[in-house]
Amino acid sequence: MKSIVIVGRPNVGKSSLFNRLTNTRDAIVADMPGLTRDRHYGKLEIQDCQFLLVDTGGFEPKNKEGIVQEMALQTKQAIDESDIIIFMVDSRKGLHPTDEHIADIIRKNEKPKIIAVNKAEGILDEKAFVDFYSLGFSNLVRLSSAHGEGISALKDFLLTFDEVGDEEIEDENHPKISIVGKPNVGKSTLINGLLGEDRFIAFDQPGTTRDAISTEFFWGKDSYTLTDTAGIRKKGKVFETIEKFSIIKTLSAVEQSNIAVLLIDGKDGLSAQDLHILAFVIETGRSLVVVINKWDLLDVYEKDKIKNQIDRKLSFVNFAEVVFISAINKTGFSEMMRAIKKAYQSSQKKLSTPQINSVLENALIAHPPKIIKGIRPKLKYAHQGGLNPPQIIIHGNHLNEIKKDYLVFLESFFRKSFQLVGTPIKVLLKNSENPFDKKDLKPKKTGLVTRRKIKNEFREKLNKKNVSN
Repeated sequence: MKSIVIVGRPNVGKSSLFNRLTNTRDAIVADMPGLTRDRHYGKLEIQDCQFLLVDTGGFEPKNKEGIVQEMALQTKQAIDESDIIIFMVDSRKGLHPTDEHIADIIRKNEKPKIIAVNKAEGILDEKAFVDFYSLGFSNLVRLSSAHGEGISALKDFLLTFDEVGDEEIEDENHPKISIVGKPNVGKSTLINGLLGEDRFIAFDQPGTTRDAISTEFFWGKDSYTLTDTAGIRKKGKVFETIEKFSIIKTLSAVEQSNIAVLLIDGKDGLSAQDLHILAFVIETGRSLVVVINKWDLLDVYEKDKIKNQIDRKLSFVNFAEVVFISAINKTGFSEMMRAIKKAYQSSQKKLSTPQINSVLENALIAHPPKIIKGIRPKLKYAHQGGLNPPQIIIHGNHLNEIKKDYLVFLESFFRKSFQLVGTPIKVLLKNSENPFDKKDLKPKKTGLVTRRKIKNEFREKLNKKNVSN
Protein backbone atom coordinates (compact mmCIF):
# COMPACT_ATOMS: atom_id res chain seq x y z
CA MET A 1 0.00 0.00 0.00
CA LYS A 2 1.08 3.56 -0.62
CA SER A 3 1.59 5.56 2.56
CA ILE A 4 0.19 9.03 3.18
CA VAL A 5 1.60 11.28 5.88
CA ILE A 6 -0.24 14.23 7.46
CA VAL A 7 2.11 17.00 8.60
CA GLY A 8 1.63 20.49 9.97
CA ARG A 9 2.35 22.69 12.95
CA PRO A 10 0.64 21.98 16.31
CA ASN A 11 -3.15 22.20 16.70
CA VAL A 12 -4.13 22.56 13.03
CA GLY A 13 -6.36 19.44 13.14
CA LYS A 14 -4.13 16.62 11.89
CA SER A 15 -5.52 14.02 14.32
CA SER A 16 -9.10 15.07 13.53
CA LEU A 17 -8.40 14.50 9.83
CA PHE A 18 -6.75 11.16 10.64
CA ASN A 19 -9.85 10.01 12.55
CA ARG A 20 -12.14 11.30 9.79
CA LEU A 21 -10.26 9.49 7.00
CA THR A 22 -9.81 6.20 8.90
CA ASN A 23 -13.37 6.38 10.26
CA THR A 24 -12.06 5.68 13.77
CA ARG A 25 -11.34 7.48 17.04
CA ASP A 26 -7.84 6.06 17.36
CA ALA A 27 -6.10 9.42 17.73
CA ILE A 28 -6.74 11.59 20.79
CA VAL A 29 -8.38 14.88 19.79
CA ALA A 30 -8.78 17.97 22.00
CA ASP A 31 -8.50 21.72 21.63
CA MET A 32 -4.93 21.96 22.90
CA PRO A 33 -1.60 21.76 21.06
CA GLY A 34 0.95 18.96 21.41
CA LEU A 35 -1.36 16.01 22.04
CA THR A 36 0.12 13.79 19.33
CA ARG A 37 3.81 12.98 19.73
CA ASP A 38 4.53 9.65 18.07
CA ARG A 39 3.59 8.54 14.60
CA HIS A 40 0.12 7.02 14.51
CA TYR A 41 -0.74 4.49 11.76
CA GLY A 42 -4.14 3.61 10.33
CA LYS A 43 -5.77 2.25 7.17
CA LEU A 44 -7.60 4.50 4.76
CA GLU A 45 -10.06 2.88 2.34
CA ILE A 46 -11.28 4.82 -0.69
CA GLN A 47 -13.61 2.78 -2.89
CA ASP A 48 -11.61 -0.45 -3.50
CA CYS A 49 -8.23 1.12 -2.77
CA GLN A 50 -6.30 1.03 0.47
CA PHE A 51 -3.65 3.38 1.83
CA LEU A 52 -1.54 3.48 4.97
CA LEU A 53 -2.27 6.77 6.73
CA VAL A 54 0.25 8.29 9.15
CA ASP A 55 -0.60 10.95 11.73
CA THR A 56 2.33 12.94 13.12
CA GLY A 57 2.96 15.27 16.02
CA GLY A 58 3.04 19.05 15.70
CA PHE A 59 5.98 19.89 13.41
CA GLU A 60 8.19 22.73 14.62
CA PRO A 61 11.43 22.30 12.65
CA LYS A 62 13.08 25.43 14.09
CA ASN A 63 12.58 24.34 17.71
CA LYS A 64 15.65 22.44 18.97
CA GLU A 65 14.58 21.86 22.57
CA GLY A 66 13.76 18.59 24.36
CA ILE A 67 10.70 16.61 23.37
CA VAL A 68 9.76 19.00 20.54
CA GLN A 69 13.02 18.20 18.76
CA GLU A 70 12.31 14.47 19.10
CA MET A 71 8.84 15.01 17.63
CA ALA A 72 10.36 16.90 14.67
CA LEU A 73 12.75 14.00 13.99
CA GLN A 74 9.80 11.58 14.00
CA THR A 75 7.92 13.76 11.51
CA LYS A 76 10.93 14.09 9.18
CA GLN A 77 11.33 10.32 9.21
CA ALA A 78 7.63 9.88 8.39
CA ILE A 79 7.99 12.31 5.45
CA ASP A 80 10.99 10.36 4.10
CA GLU A 81 9.10 7.04 4.35
CA SER A 82 5.84 8.31 2.80
CA ASP A 83 4.61 8.26 -0.79
CA ILE A 84 2.13 11.17 -0.55
CA ILE A 85 2.23 14.24 1.73
CA ILE A 86 -0.79 16.11 3.12
CA PHE A 87 0.41 19.47 4.42
CA MET A 88 -2.23 20.81 6.80
CA VAL A 89 -2.70 24.49 7.67
CA ASP A 90 -5.24 26.47 9.70
CA SER A 91 -7.43 28.89 7.71
CA ARG A 92 -8.62 30.64 10.89
CA LYS A 93 -5.09 31.51 12.06
CA GLY A 94 -3.80 32.30 8.58
CA LEU A 95 -0.31 31.67 7.25
CA HIS A 96 2.19 31.20 10.08
CA PRO A 97 6.02 31.49 9.86
CA THR A 98 6.22 27.83 10.95
CA ASP A 99 4.07 26.91 7.93
CA GLU A 100 6.69 28.50 5.68
CA HIS A 101 9.51 26.50 7.35
CA ILE A 102 7.54 23.27 6.89
CA ALA A 103 6.83 24.18 3.25
CA ASP A 104 10.57 24.61 2.62
CA ILE A 105 11.23 21.09 3.92
CA ILE A 106 8.36 19.50 1.98
CA ARG A 107 9.20 21.37 -1.22
CA LYS A 108 12.54 19.53 -1.44
CA ASN A 109 10.66 16.23 -1.81
CA GLU A 110 9.50 15.27 -5.29
CA LYS A 111 6.61 13.24 -3.86
CA PRO A 112 2.98 14.16 -4.61
CA LYS A 113 1.77 16.71 -2.10
CA ILE A 114 -1.34 18.74 -1.34
CA ILE A 115 -2.13 21.60 1.03
CA ALA A 116 -5.20 20.87 3.16
CA VAL A 117 -6.60 24.17 4.44
CA ASN A 118 -8.51 23.09 7.53
CA LYS A 119 -11.31 24.83 9.48
CA ALA A 120 -12.60 26.38 6.25
CA GLU A 121 -16.28 25.84 7.00
CA GLY A 122 -18.33 28.98 6.44
CA ILE A 123 -15.46 30.97 4.85
CA LEU A 124 -16.65 32.29 1.47
CA ASP A 125 -14.10 35.06 0.94
CA GLU A 126 -11.36 33.91 -1.47
CA LYS A 127 -8.93 36.39 0.06
CA ALA A 128 -8.69 34.17 3.15
CA PHE A 129 -6.81 31.55 1.10
CA VAL A 130 -4.52 33.77 -1.01
CA ASP A 131 -1.58 33.52 1.42
CA PHE A 132 -1.59 29.72 1.24
CA TYR A 133 -1.32 29.78 -2.56
CA SER A 134 1.86 31.83 -2.10
CA LEU A 135 3.60 28.73 -0.67
CA GLY A 136 3.96 27.55 -4.25
CA PHE A 137 2.08 24.23 -4.20
CA SER A 138 -0.14 23.46 -7.17
CA ASN A 139 -2.65 21.30 -5.24
CA LEU A 140 -4.85 22.86 -2.55
CA VAL A 141 -8.11 21.69 -0.98
CA ARG A 142 -10.33 23.49 1.51
CA LEU A 143 -11.89 21.28 4.13
CA SER A 144 -13.19 20.91 7.66
CA SER A 145 -11.99 17.76 9.37
CA ALA A 146 -14.43 18.36 12.24
CA HIS A 147 -17.51 18.72 10.01
CA GLY A 148 -16.50 16.52 7.06
CA GLU A 149 -16.55 19.24 4.42
CA GLY A 150 -14.08 18.90 1.53
CA ILE A 151 -13.10 15.32 2.47
CA SER A 152 -14.44 13.95 -0.83
CA ALA A 153 -12.22 16.31 -2.82
CA LEU A 154 -9.19 15.21 -0.81
CA LYS A 155 -10.02 11.54 -1.41
CA ASP A 156 -10.38 12.16 -5.16
CA PHE A 157 -6.86 13.65 -5.18
CA LEU A 158 -5.44 10.65 -3.29
CA LEU A 159 -7.13 8.17 -5.65
CA THR A 160 -5.15 9.50 -8.60
CA PHE A 161 -1.96 8.10 -7.04
CA ASP A 162 -3.22 4.62 -6.19
CA GLU A 163 -1.40 1.76 -7.89
CA VAL A 164 -2.41 -1.10 -5.63
CA GLY A 165 -5.30 -2.29 -7.80
CA ASP A 166 -6.75 -5.61 -6.71
CA GLU A 167 -3.80 -6.84 -4.68
CA GLU A 168 -4.55 -9.25 -1.90
CA ILE A 169 -4.98 -7.69 1.54
CA GLU A 170 -2.76 -9.11 4.26
CA ASP A 171 -4.31 -11.29 6.93
CA GLU A 172 -4.91 -9.32 10.12
CA ASN A 173 -5.49 -12.37 12.33
CA HIS A 174 -2.23 -12.24 14.22
CA PRO A 175 -1.41 -11.69 17.91
CA LYS A 176 -2.02 -8.21 19.30
CA ILE A 177 0.35 -7.22 22.10
CA SER A 178 -0.07 -4.27 24.47
CA ILE A 179 2.95 -3.05 26.44
CA VAL A 180 1.71 -1.60 29.75
CA GLY A 181 3.33 -0.29 32.90
CA LYS A 182 4.09 2.78 34.97
CA PRO A 183 5.53 5.91 33.32
CA ASN A 184 9.19 5.87 32.33
CA VAL A 185 9.80 2.12 32.70
CA GLY A 186 11.03 1.79 29.10
CA LYS A 187 7.96 0.79 27.07
CA SER A 188 8.85 2.89 24.00
CA THR A 189 12.51 1.83 24.22
CA LEU A 190 11.41 -1.82 24.26
CA ILE A 191 9.24 -1.44 21.16
CA ASN A 192 11.95 0.52 19.31
CA GLY A 193 14.36 -2.32 20.12
CA LEU A 194 11.95 -4.94 18.77
CA LEU A 195 11.32 -2.92 15.59
CA GLY A 196 14.98 -2.12 15.07
CA GLU A 197 14.25 1.59 14.55
CA ASP A 198 13.28 4.67 16.56
CA ARG A 199 9.59 4.43 15.72
CA PHE A 200 8.45 5.89 19.05
CA ILE A 201 9.86 8.76 21.05
CA ALA A 202 11.93 7.39 23.95
CA PHE A 203 12.69 10.32 26.25
CA ASP A 204 13.93 10.36 29.85
CA GLN A 205 10.79 12.05 31.08
CA PRO A 206 7.61 10.46 32.51
CA GLY A 207 4.51 10.89 30.34
CA THR A 208 6.33 11.08 26.99
CA THR A 209 3.85 8.69 25.36
CA ARG A 210 0.29 10.05 25.43
CA ASP A 211 -1.63 7.87 23.02
CA ALA A 212 -1.97 4.11 22.49
CA ILE A 213 -0.23 3.65 19.14
CA SER A 214 -0.02 0.35 17.24
CA THR A 215 2.47 -0.89 14.68
CA GLU A 216 2.99 -4.21 12.92
CA PHE A 217 6.26 -6.14 12.93
CA PHE A 218 7.72 -9.58 12.27
CA TRP A 219 9.66 -11.74 14.70
CA GLY A 220 11.09 -14.58 12.71
CA LYS A 221 8.25 -15.80 10.51
CA ASP A 222 5.51 -14.63 12.87
CA SER A 223 3.59 -11.36 12.46
CA TYR A 224 2.49 -9.29 15.46
CA THR A 225 0.79 -5.99 16.24
CA LEU A 226 2.56 -4.05 18.98
CA THR A 227 0.82 -1.27 20.90
CA ASP A 228 2.79 1.27 22.88
CA THR A 229 0.66 2.72 25.67
CA ALA A 230 0.85 5.67 28.03
CA GLY A 231 2.20 5.00 31.51
CA ILE A 232 -0.45 4.67 34.22
CA ARG A 233 0.21 6.61 37.42
CA LYS A 234 -1.63 6.39 40.72
CA LYS A 235 -5.16 7.77 40.53
CA GLY A 236 -4.44 10.52 43.06
CA LYS A 237 -1.56 11.87 40.95
CA VAL A 238 -3.54 12.24 37.71
CA PHE A 239 -4.65 15.87 37.35
CA GLU A 240 -4.31 16.78 33.66
CA THR A 241 -7.27 16.07 31.40
CA ILE A 242 -5.00 14.76 28.65
CA GLU A 243 -3.47 12.22 31.03
CA LYS A 244 -6.96 10.94 31.84
CA PHE A 245 -7.58 10.51 28.10
CA SER A 246 -4.28 8.65 27.81
CA ILE A 247 -5.19 6.22 30.59
CA ILE A 248 -8.56 5.49 28.95
CA LYS A 249 -6.78 4.74 25.66
CA THR A 250 -4.33 2.46 27.49
CA LEU A 251 -7.10 0.47 29.18
CA SER A 252 -8.98 0.21 25.88
CA ALA A 253 -5.83 -1.06 24.14
CA VAL A 254 -5.45 -3.83 26.74
CA GLU A 255 -9.06 -4.95 26.24
CA GLN A 256 -8.59 -5.12 22.45
CA SER A 257 -5.31 -7.06 22.63
CA ASN A 258 -4.58 -10.76 23.02
CA ILE A 259 -1.53 -10.44 25.27
CA ALA A 260 -0.58 -7.79 27.81
CA VAL A 261 3.11 -7.39 28.60
CA LEU A 262 3.49 -5.81 32.05
CA LEU A 263 6.83 -3.99 32.03
CA ILE A 264 8.35 -3.43 35.47
CA ASP A 265 11.38 -1.28 36.29
CA GLY A 266 13.92 -3.59 37.93
CA LYS A 267 15.57 -0.69 39.76
CA ASP A 268 12.30 0.31 41.46
CA GLY A 269 11.17 -3.24 42.19
CA LEU A 270 7.56 -4.43 42.30
CA SER A 271 5.41 -1.48 43.41
CA ALA A 272 1.77 -1.17 44.48
CA GLN A 273 0.98 0.58 41.18
CA ASP A 274 2.37 -2.40 39.23
CA LEU A 275 -0.08 -4.60 41.14
CA HIS A 276 -2.97 -2.22 40.34
CA ILE A 277 -2.17 -2.43 36.61
CA LEU A 278 -1.80 -6.20 36.90
CA ALA A 279 -5.23 -6.45 38.55
CA PHE A 280 -6.84 -4.67 35.59
CA VAL A 281 -5.15 -7.02 33.11
CA ILE A 282 -6.42 -10.04 35.07
CA GLU A 283 -9.93 -8.54 35.13
CA THR A 284 -9.96 -8.25 31.32
CA GLY A 285 -8.94 -11.90 30.97
CA ARG A 286 -6.03 -11.14 28.63
CA SER A 287 -2.96 -13.37 28.48
CA LEU A 288 -0.06 -12.04 30.51
CA VAL A 289 3.73 -11.92 30.36
CA VAL A 290 5.60 -10.15 33.19
CA VAL A 291 8.81 -8.49 31.99
CA ILE A 292 11.44 -7.05 34.34
CA ASN A 293 13.39 -4.31 32.56
CA LYS A 294 16.84 -2.81 33.31
CA TRP A 295 18.06 -6.21 34.53
CA ASP A 296 21.62 -5.31 33.46
CA LEU A 297 21.72 -2.47 36.01
CA LEU A 298 21.08 -4.73 39.04
CA ASP A 299 23.68 -6.45 41.19
CA VAL A 300 23.29 -9.98 42.57
CA TYR A 301 21.62 -8.82 45.80
CA GLU A 302 19.05 -6.66 43.94
CA LYS A 303 18.28 -9.51 41.52
CA ASP A 304 17.62 -11.94 44.38
CA LYS A 305 15.47 -9.31 46.11
CA ILE A 306 13.15 -8.75 43.15
CA LYS A 307 12.87 -12.52 42.51
CA ASN A 308 11.71 -12.94 46.11
CA GLN A 309 9.18 -10.11 45.59
CA ILE A 310 7.82 -11.86 42.53
CA ASP A 311 7.47 -15.21 44.34
CA ARG A 312 5.72 -13.51 47.27
CA LYS A 313 3.49 -10.91 45.57
CA LEU A 314 2.69 -12.54 42.22
CA SER A 315 1.70 -15.98 43.45
CA PHE A 316 -1.90 -15.28 42.34
CA VAL A 317 -0.72 -15.07 38.69
CA ASN A 318 1.56 -18.10 38.75
CA PHE A 319 0.34 -18.99 35.25
CA ALA A 320 2.27 -16.02 33.78
CA GLU A 321 5.91 -16.35 32.76
CA VAL A 322 8.43 -13.85 34.12
CA VAL A 323 11.21 -12.68 31.77
CA PHE A 324 14.24 -10.51 32.57
CA ILE A 325 15.44 -8.11 29.86
CA SER A 326 17.38 -4.95 29.10
CA ALA A 327 15.41 -2.90 26.58
CA ILE A 328 18.26 -0.50 25.88
CA ASN A 329 20.81 -3.32 25.29
CA LYS A 330 18.23 -5.52 23.51
CA THR A 331 18.95 -8.57 25.67
CA GLY A 332 16.31 -11.11 26.68
CA PHE A 333 14.10 -10.33 23.66
CA SER A 334 14.11 -13.92 22.37
CA GLU A 335 12.92 -15.29 25.75
CA MET A 336 10.22 -12.60 25.92
CA MET A 337 8.91 -13.30 22.41
CA ARG A 338 8.94 -17.03 23.11
CA ALA A 339 6.82 -16.44 26.22
CA ILE A 340 4.44 -14.17 24.25
CA LYS A 341 3.99 -16.78 21.51
CA LYS A 342 3.35 -19.52 24.07
CA ALA A 343 0.78 -17.36 25.90
CA TYR A 344 -1.04 -16.59 22.64
CA GLN A 345 -1.15 -20.24 21.58
CA SER A 346 -2.50 -21.23 25.00
CA SER A 347 -5.23 -18.56 24.86
CA GLN A 348 -6.38 -19.83 21.45
CA LYS A 349 -6.15 -23.55 22.21
CA LYS A 350 -9.24 -25.62 21.35
CA LEU A 351 -10.00 -28.43 23.80
CA SER A 352 -12.07 -31.48 22.89
CA THR A 353 -15.10 -32.32 25.03
CA PRO A 354 -13.93 -35.90 25.86
CA GLN A 355 -10.58 -34.53 27.07
CA ILE A 356 -12.28 -31.88 29.21
CA ASN A 357 -14.60 -34.44 30.83
CA SER A 358 -11.68 -36.79 31.49
CA VAL A 359 -9.79 -34.00 33.28
CA LEU A 360 -12.94 -33.05 35.21
CA GLU A 361 -13.32 -36.66 36.39
CA ASN A 362 -9.69 -36.70 37.60
CA ALA A 363 -10.23 -33.39 39.41
CA LEU A 364 -13.30 -34.75 41.23
CA ILE A 365 -11.34 -37.82 42.31
CA ALA A 366 -8.42 -35.70 43.55
CA HIS A 367 -10.60 -33.18 45.37
CA PRO A 368 -14.41 -33.53 45.35
CA PRO A 369 -16.54 -30.48 46.32
CA LYS A 370 -17.57 -30.14 49.96
CA ILE A 371 -20.94 -31.30 51.26
CA ILE A 372 -23.04 -28.20 51.99
CA LYS A 373 -26.35 -28.40 53.89
CA GLY A 374 -26.30 -32.16 53.57
CA ILE A 375 -25.93 -32.07 49.77
CA ARG A 376 -22.77 -32.55 47.71
CA PRO A 377 -22.80 -30.50 44.44
CA LYS A 378 -22.77 -32.83 41.47
CA LEU A 379 -20.59 -31.85 38.48
CA LYS A 380 -21.92 -33.97 35.60
CA TYR A 381 -20.15 -32.94 32.37
CA ALA A 382 -18.21 -30.04 30.82
CA HIS A 383 -17.33 -28.50 27.45
CA GLN A 384 -15.41 -25.53 26.10
CA GLY A 385 -17.30 -22.25 25.90
CA GLY A 386 -14.88 -19.79 24.29
CA LEU A 387 -11.32 -18.62 23.64
CA ASN A 388 -9.06 -15.75 24.72
CA PRO A 389 -9.19 -16.73 27.53
CA PRO A 390 -10.30 -20.38 27.30
CA GLN A 391 -13.65 -20.94 29.00
CA ILE A 392 -14.92 -24.25 30.36
CA ILE A 393 -18.61 -24.61 31.17
CA ILE A 394 -19.55 -27.29 33.72
CA HIS A 395 -23.13 -28.55 34.01
CA GLY A 396 -24.55 -30.18 37.12
CA ASN A 397 -26.85 -29.96 40.16
CA HIS A 398 -26.62 -27.69 43.23
CA LEU A 399 -23.70 -25.80 41.72
CA ASN A 400 -24.73 -22.52 43.35
CA GLU A 401 -23.32 -23.82 46.62
CA ILE A 402 -19.76 -24.18 45.26
CA LYS A 403 -17.36 -21.63 46.75
CA LYS A 404 -14.78 -19.54 44.91
CA ASP A 405 -11.80 -21.46 46.30
CA TYR A 406 -13.04 -24.64 44.60
CA LEU A 407 -13.35 -22.77 41.29
CA VAL A 408 -9.72 -21.64 41.68
CA PHE A 409 -8.75 -25.29 42.23
CA LEU A 410 -10.60 -26.36 39.06
CA GLU A 411 -9.00 -23.57 37.01
CA SER A 412 -5.54 -24.56 38.21
CA PHE A 413 -6.23 -28.26 37.58
CA PHE A 414 -7.45 -27.64 34.01
CA ARG A 415 -4.51 -25.30 33.28
CA LYS A 416 -1.92 -27.86 34.42
CA SER A 417 -3.65 -30.76 32.68
CA PHE A 418 -3.76 -28.97 29.31
CA GLN A 419 -0.37 -27.25 29.83
CA LEU A 420 -1.79 -23.76 29.34
CA VAL A 421 0.92 -21.15 29.98
CA GLY A 422 0.51 -17.38 30.20
CA THR A 423 -3.27 -17.32 29.97
CA PRO A 424 -5.98 -17.32 32.63
CA ILE A 425 -8.79 -19.84 32.32
CA LYS A 426 -12.42 -19.30 33.27
CA VAL A 427 -14.60 -22.04 34.73
CA LEU A 428 -18.33 -21.29 34.51
CA LEU A 429 -20.98 -23.31 36.35
CA LYS A 430 -24.43 -23.98 34.94
CA ASN A 431 -27.18 -25.68 36.96
CA SER A 432 -29.22 -28.33 35.18
CA GLU A 433 -32.94 -27.49 35.20
CA ASN A 434 -35.53 -29.99 36.42
CA PRO A 435 -38.49 -29.85 33.98
CA PHE A 436 -40.80 -31.34 36.65
CA ASP A 437 -39.88 -28.75 39.25
CA LYS A 438 -42.71 -26.22 38.88
CA LYS A 439 -42.93 -24.50 42.21
CA ASP A 440 -44.90 -21.56 40.88
CA LEU A 441 -48.00 -23.65 40.24
CA LYS A 442 -50.25 -23.71 43.33
CA PRO A 443 -51.91 -27.08 44.16
CA LYS A 444 -55.65 -27.24 43.61
CA LYS A 445 -57.82 -27.36 46.71
CA THR A 446 -59.98 -30.45 47.02
CA GLY A 447 -62.19 -32.13 49.59
CA LEU A 448 -64.40 -30.49 52.21
CA VAL A 449 -63.09 -26.96 51.72
CA THR A 450 -63.95 -26.97 48.01
CA ARG A 451 -67.49 -28.42 48.58
CA ARG A 452 -68.29 -25.77 51.19
CA LYS A 453 -67.09 -23.04 48.85
CA ILE A 454 -69.39 -24.34 46.06
CA LYS A 455 -72.38 -24.55 48.41
CA ASN A 456 -71.81 -21.04 49.70
CA GLU A 457 -71.56 -19.62 46.18
CA PHE A 458 -74.81 -21.43 45.19
CA ARG A 459 -76.67 -20.06 48.26
CA GLU A 460 -75.49 -16.52 47.48
CA LYS A 461 -76.92 -16.81 43.95
CA LEU A 462 -80.27 -18.05 45.29
CA ASN A 463 -80.50 -15.20 47.78
CA LYS A 464 -79.83 -12.64 45.05
CA LYS A 465 -82.66 -14.11 42.89
CA ASN A 466 -85.12 -14.07 45.82
CA VAL A 467 -84.27 -10.48 46.58
CA SER A 468 -84.80 -9.44 42.97
CA ASN A 469 -88.17 -11.27 42.84
